[in-house]
Amino acid sequence: MEEQTISIVKQSLNALLENETFLPDLQGEMRTKAFNSLNAILSTPNQIHKSFLRVPLESGEIVRIPSYRVHHNDALGPYKGGIRFHESVNELEVINLAFLMTLKNALHNVPFGGGKGGIVINPKNFTDKELHRICIKYVRYFNDVLGPDRDIPAPDVGSGEREMDWMMAEYKKINQGQPYLGSFTGKSIANGGSLGRREATGKGVYFTFRYMLSNYVKEHAQTLESSENPFAKTALEYSNRPLTIAVQGFGNVGSVTALEAARCTHLQNKVVAISDRNVTLYNSDGLDIQTLAQFSSENKGDLPTSEEQLKEIGVTASILSREEILTMDVDVLFLAALENQLNDSNKADIKARIIVEGANAPTTKEADDYLSKKGVIIIPDILANAGGVIVSYLEWLQGRETQFYSEEEVYNQLLAKMKNTMDTLLPLYFGDPLPLRQNCYIHAVIRLSTVLYRQGKLY
Repeated sequence: MEEQTISIVKQSLNALLENETFLPDLQGEMRTKAFNSLNAILSTPNQIHKSFLRVPLESGEIVRIPSYRVHHNDALGPYKGGIRFHESVNELEVINLAFLMTLKNALHNVPFGGGKGGIVINPKNFTDKELHRICIKYVRYFNDVLGPDRDIPAPDVGSGEREMDWMMAEYKKINQGQPYLGSFTGKSIANGGSLGRREATGKGVYFTFRYMLSNYVKEHAQTLESSENPFAKTALEYSNRPLTIAVQGFGNVGSVTALEAARCTHLQNKVVAISDRNVTLYNSDGLDIQTLAQFSSENKGDLPTSEEQLKEIGVTASILSREEILTMDVDVLFLAALENQLNDSNKADIKARIIVEGANAPTTKEADDYLSKKGVIIIPDILANAGGVIVSYLEWLQGRETQFYSEEEVYNQLLAKMKNTMDTLLPLYFGDPLPLRQNCYIHAVIRLSTVLYRQGKLY
């Protein structure tokens, strides 16, 4: 996935190099050298920090756990990005995710740079006490590069507000007398977190889809009807009829996305399939998402896996393998699990005509190119799942001011920022044949390039 991101950024820079209205002060050989500098700066991280956490287990054993903190670019502000707790975490993955954070913040005009962290564990294999020790060790090992004006971590896959509370407490202990509320975001409300932070990413993921079809397309239907753009044709077709939805992943992002879809009155959509790491549940008449979300929250994030469990909670659904959700005959597929889910091996079997990326990098370049050529709308991660970092920014602001917003104020600011980004991008997307991902990257690269040039970092 890192190669895909670098490739798209390079394509964006090449397009901007030819457009002499962009950075017009740069001409001739100086322009070529500056764009070569931009490519070098954006395609590599500033720093890669790696440690093996020494953690005593309750059994008396000592384990060494690989962990990372990557700083990609801080031209726009302090590094910002989550800490992933997952056994598949590796250095290249964290570098790519930090790269995506740089682009995401630039795209949405959030004054942060791109960072990311990872700890190579399956949190389900550790006790609460052991997880607490792991969190404390992470802060101790990386304390020198963290801080509210340097690098601000947040939750990611496998971590949540509890872990951020633990980490902030350790940061406060180590850095006595220093500001600490903004050192971590995604905290609990009691510890200075923001109302709405937990739901922010899922709400934003669904909003990008809903706004495109229910608001933008309907408001610009006359213009789009005369367009030869294949994505405009797909959007028009699906904005005027009932839609079936499948949601891969039923964690923090996927469950909120599914609930938003089930409650939506702007579109005629029903959630017919959801999946987690164990199972896919399917009902052509629509699933009882509220009951399934309640079951999941009470069972360590797992969905029902047997007829007995479904009967016990009064839900009607067919039990299928977890992989089947990707190739179901549905209109819309939300990807809210892990990366590389749509790839060369299954791209020809994907039936959904609209794909929304709630997870980071769930579609490989091969699948992205193949599906885009068929007129499939892909709302990319950089656009769709930015709700978390936008509300993290609001949480960071609230911590600095020690004044806190209501949940309604948070959601209003979140959706206003995402709407502004969509209103900037969609005319371009429906006006040219480029996939939405490429439009997003060009917009992000324009902002980063302008700032880097103005800061004198291209010489």
